[in-house]
Amino acid sequence: MAADARAPFTLAGIVRSFAQGERRLEVLKGASVTVLPGECVALVGPSGAGKSTLLHIAGLLERPDAGDVRYGDMNLSALGDRERTKARGRLLGFVYQYHHLLPEFSAVENVMVPQLIAGAAKADARRAAEALLDRFGLAPRLNHRPAKLSGGEQQRVAIARALANGPHVLLADEPTGNLDQATADIVFGELLTAAKRDGLAALIATHNLALAARMDRRVVLERGVLVEG
Repeated sequence: MAADARAPFTLAGIVRSFAQGERRLEVLKGASVTVLPGECVALVGPSGAGKSTLLHIAGLLERPDAGDVRYGDMNLSALGDRERTKARGRLLGFVYQYHHLLPEFSAVENVMVPQLIAGAAKADARRAAEALLDRFGLAPRLNHRPAKLSGGEQQRVAIARALANGPHVLLADEPTGNLDQATADIVFGELLTAAKRDGLAALIATHNLALAARMDRRVVLERGVLVEG
């Protein structure tokens, strides 16, 4: 598959359970969903249903007991640890509820970090980071450290960082959960706009049904499986 190709992202029959004393807790029992390029899909369900576990598996951060994570014709689940790490850096972008910015680095430096890890030259990484932050209205805040940024600004930097290496898939876990409603509405709109503009397959977990309604469709995690909602 060409590096700039766009393909569907698929979770196929994902099963995951955890030991709980002498029994096993079955969290995912064959969860399946396909997200198309340029499509934003809301992942909803009650707390404890397994949304974060599903996103961790989708992000190749843990392995399922059964089932596949696929990008187009590539079975990402079958990759070894080194190849999984490369695939995460090349194909996937992550946004979490808490921004997880590096406190000692400026906004632009935080967005440079994933590019430098991927092997970009420092000057190129800075130019790309500045351009991304400008897209999110943060050009005047490039050199501010996270402590000097508002909550909305911090999360915008986190989104820019997630997009820094040009991912094809965006995974987000309650990306505006720490923001007040007005700020959440704005930042969430910017996130959706970025995903659409870049043709990303976006799977976004949220408890906020108003935000979920702004996406292309909704899937509900119920009793370990995904159903269209």
